[in-house]
Amino acid sequence: MYPAIELLTAFLFVTCYLTFDLTAETVKWLFFTCLMIILIITDVRVRILPDAINWFGFGLGLALAVRVPPLDPACMRLIDLVPFIAQNAILVGVTCALLGAAAGSLLLLAAATLYRLVRGREGMGMGDVKMMLMVGTFLGVQGTFLTLLFGTLLGSIVGLLLVLILFASGWKARVAERANRKGLGSISGLRWTISSRYQLPLGTFLGIAGPARGLLQSTGLIRWPIGS
Repeated sequence: MYPAIELLTAFLFVTCYLTFDLTAETVKWLFFTCLMIILIITDVRVRILPDAINWFGFGLGLALAVRVPPLDPACMRLIDLVPFIAQNAILVGVTCALLGAAAGSLLLLAAATLYRLVRGREGMGMGDVKMMLMVGTFLGVQGTFLTLLFGTLLGSIVGLLLVLILFASGWKARVAERANRKGLGSISGLRWTISSRYQLPLGTFLGIAGPARGLLQSTGLIRWPIGS
């Protein structure tokens, strides 16, 4: 895994340089890329999104927002309601970063709470919430919302495919057979239940969606709706 991660990091660094040249935006996206790579790989390997990375990234995102603010129409509409903030470029950048952080973390926290109430068990950890708190300071409100949308969609597609593959491959078949002998259900039904309970790290998919969304937005390949 080590050389593959090093190669990926080098590729993304070169991509940032070719996209932005030697500018403040390059610095911002290089830091963001490093943070995301750490979180993606750590979540895949040990299912942890370290506070040391999330909180450091949150502070760094706020600091970088002073020079390269995560502006978007949703943020600017709110800022226009407060002339004092709108007249100060530094306050505009920090406010947009904080609004993005609030949007990402609160939406994910609400989803986690709803899942726990409906299913009676935890569906995600607070590491994901803290991760989106950090991501929001870099991407702003709309970028963060779309990161959640793309990340959860990607995770859902991959998760469904993985469950089907696990079921078709006979994963945990012996466990299902032992449960069947105890009268807990049919073998196929038990195997499907076991396969469908396999948990994927949501942070990994959010981490993939975040840099992709930020790069596409910054390069103009994805633009905000006309008239927004």
